[in-house]
Amino acid sequence: MIESPQNETFKRLLSLTTSKGLKEEGQFLLSGEKLVREFLKNPALKIAAELPAPRAKPLTEAKPIDLNFQLFAQIDVLGTRFNILVLEQPPLPTLTAADLRTYKPNGIELAAPTGDPGNLGALIRSAEAFGLTRVILSKEAAHPFLPKAVKASAGSVLRLPLAKGPMLAEFPSTCIALDMQGVPLDDFVWPKNGILVVGEEGPGLNGAKFDTVLRIPTKGVESLNAVVAASIAMSRIPPKTP
Repeated sequence: MIESPQNETFKRLLSLTTSKGLKEEGQFLLSGEKLVREFLKNPALKIAAELPAPRAKPLTEAKPIDLNFQLFAQIDVLGTRFNILVLEQPPLPTLTAADLRTYKPNGIELAAPTGDPGNLGALIRSAEAFGLTRVILSKEAAHPFLPKAVKASAGSVLRLPLAKGPMLAEFPSTCIALDMQGVPLDDFVWPKNGILVVGEEGPGLNGAKFDTVLRIPTKGVESLNAVVAASIAMSRIPPKTP
């Protein structure tokens, strides 16, 4: 039983609640009873350890790490009070600005600079729901394996292919952007392959320039929440055909 916050194992586990720790350790926390149980039906990632909730039994054969109530609560940042799995992060390919200039998308992919982990997770969930084939995270984006992002994605971060990209301004102008000005969404004919760029909440595209810009006509409100707007746009994309 680990009882001291100075314990090195505890400090390493606590770091997995931060972007810095996620990058350094290459692992992440999967929490929430529904997500954990669904993952265990078909575990596609290596389970490095399990943190049983206080007075709970382990669910896996992975190494259990027992924490006292106070320390477990610090790791359980979502307040699930359920066993937490420590998983190995899947490798995310990196696409540089040079790569993207010759990159050929497979169907419609999504480029996201979303800095709020909850919004990023929700966006990835919508991307999976509407059949997008990949999400490319610009350098401005939050880490997709932060606990809040994983929860908001409802597990989509474990299934939908992800990649790391450059700053949003370095994406090629041939991408299809969603903004407050541009071609009405319903008038646009989607290509079979392409990259849809969504702006960040507040700054939008933040000065990035694209040849094709779409807008969602609204009545009575100036703009929509970024995740809502992106979800509406993605819902208009025709299903990918073989």
